[in-house]
Amino acid sequence: MIAAVQARPALRAALVASLVLVLEWSRALGAAQPGFTVVALLLGGIALAAVAIGWPADRLGLGRSRLGLRLIGGCALGAVLLLPAAVRSGTAPLLPAGLAMAAIAVSIGEELAFRGALYAALEDAGGAPLAVLGTTLLWTLAHALSHPPEFLPAVAAAGFLLALWRWACRDLVAPIVGHAIADLAL
Repeated sequence: MIAAVQARPALRAALVASLVLVLEWSRALGAAQPGFTVVALLLGGIALAAVAIGWPADRLGLGRSRLGLRLIGGCALGAVLLLPAAVRSGTAPLLPAGLAMAAIAVSIGEELAFRGALYAALEDAGGAPLAVLGTTLLWTLAHALSHPPEFLPAVAAAGFLLALWRWACRDLVAPIVGHAIADLAL
């Protein structure tokens, strides 16, 4: 069964996409329940990260080469993702430690799932344009339950930026760092 799925890139991409959407929507629905936010975020982040199990690190955009530059790139991505928040008045709220850890878990899990495994599966099925556009569309759709409709264009723009970085640099470290910075600050 696994060999049959691996031999059919389009089927594998569809299965990975379905799994990622179900996990993300389950996480969002769980986080909306009173008293369950931190647990849902932590478990959701772990479940999303598990989607990347079995994928070679290089296919996920993970590696240790030029790690310093990748981390600097992640800080730059985080700064760009925070630009919309910078124009708002007031100060950003300080997250409690448990919620901050949950936000980091979700950031890592979402990046491993969307711009890691799903990106690789879509790239195998139809090349980089499908991977960039497909992960952006599915990322936006996945956030439809956890964000108000007027915020979804910003979600799409963030997803597109992170997917473009993944494509141009063949890197997932910077999107993970940038996403975590943005989630901690927003």
